[in-house]
Amino acid sequence: MPTATQTAPATTAPARAGRRRPPGPDWLWAALLTLAVTTFRAGTPQLWRDELASWNAASRSTGELIAMLQHVDAVSGFYYLLLHFWVTVAGDSPAMLRLPSALAMAGSAALVVQIARALFDRRTAVFAGLLFALLPAVTRYGTEARSYAFVVLTVTAATWLLLRALERGAVRRWAGYAALVAASGLLHMVSLLVLLPHALIVALRWWRGRSTRTALSFAAAAAAGLLPVVPLVLLGQRQVTRQISWIETPRMRDVSGLWDNLFTSPLVGLGIAALALLPLAWPRGRRHAVELMLLGAVPIAACFVASQGSSSYFIDRYLLFTVPAWAILAAAGLAALRPRAAGAAGLAALVLLGAPDQRQLRTEQAKETSDGIAAARVIAQGYRPGDGFVPPRGKKERVFMIDYQLSYYLPDRVRLRDVFAERSAVASDDLFPVECRQPERCLGDTRRIWLVTRDTDDDHDDPYNQLPAAPRKVLKDHFRIARTTEVRGLHVSLLERVK
Repeated sequence: MPTATQTAPATTAPARAGRRRPPGPDWLWAALLTLAVTTFRAGTPQLWRDELASWNAASRSTGELIAMLQHVDAVSGFYYLLLHFWVTVAGDSPAMLRLPSALAMAGSAALVVQIARALFDRRTAVFAGLLFALLPAVTRYGTEARSYAFVVLTVTAATWLLLRALERGAVRRWAGYAALVAASGLLHMVSLLVLLPHALIVALRWWRGRSTRTALSFAAAAAAGLLPVVPLVLLGQRQVTRQISWIETPRMRDVSGLWDNLFTSPLVGLGIAALALLPLAWPRGRRHAVELMLLGAVPIAACFVASQGSSSYFIDRYLLFTVPAWAILAAAGLAALRPRAAGAAGLAALVLLGAPDQRQLRTEQAKETSDGIAAARVIAQGYRPGDGFVPPRGKKERVFMIDYQLSYYLPDRVRLRDVFAERSAVASDDLFPVECRQPERCLGDTRRIWLVTRDTDDDHDDPYNQLPAAPRKVLKDHFRIARTTEVRGLHVSLLERVK
């Protein structure tokens, strides 16, 4: 029979283990902090043109939306469908349109903490959670009615599941990884570049352990994840000239600009770059630091190379999914600083560097410089039933989506006739209406027209200047400018018929 002396160690060991257990779920407070930061005054900035495109697409019926995706914006279709169902339930106020992105960023923060804890230690995880939550870029895209926050979530979740599968390759983990790869690709095809560093991480760990089964499992899961994205890639290739033809082929000097924009703050980006190098010189965490460096750097390098072809994808928001890796690397750098108080001081310094950007991101003009609310107010005050509306829709001008900007902010009682639209955007299964080929016929008997144009140096004295030649001539021949009101970034002109 065991004596009391023999049983004492067995009863005290669990107590010592319990004292070493970390106090509380760090991932939870990181998620809640990120959610608080991204929802604070999230409805204040006016919607900008990309968000207006999301709103317009999500506001269509499911059938109308799917018909539109056959012609334009198929690469955003998965997100548009998600937003469509969300808007049906939650409404389409700026705060509600942006809330799903805030929730996605909160989920990403939880995963950042989990990955940092798995690769390094709790101190690094705490720094990673705080740093990620307080990055200006997280605020910027956590308050954006676009797919980028969801891409960050799915890519970070895929990375987390990959690391778990490499520890113990259960089938459910590889299946989950495949599903997340598919979701990432459906949300944004550029995110599939993360498969390159994932493959390199698998190769590095295979080299150490020679586990052929793990390598084959990764290859099968990656292939299964890519399969659902193939139809989208083929459809997206047909639409690429309409989607991203404006992105220029990058040069080496553009890399620094992308880095600054990636963090929405040049000073914060500089601090992240400096701290991210420290773990590489830290023997205890060097191996995992190399893996994180691959996760952050390889997609950027691959995107740069791929963008030297006929289409360029080299823009910061397309590579936002690399930010969690950089945040964890920088957190590991903070945790490596000695004395330990230096890490907290470094984090505080980074937060202070980003404070002006955080403040600016919560202003009304943070995303859109033209004041659509003021322009809509001018029209609403002077509106009469039967009034027409003409926005600039030339090839260079329609991307600013002045028509959608006003449609969003005008009250329901104001119903303007889109004078030169021969067929509406919904009827033509497109983001933009089909313009009249003979503008004078479309003019009809309209007596008053609201012409809204951007305020530029070229047209300060001529509000017609941004219109194509044919509609410009028709308006000048049949209307006079009764009055023009200038609001921030826009001219709002009331035209009255003279003949």
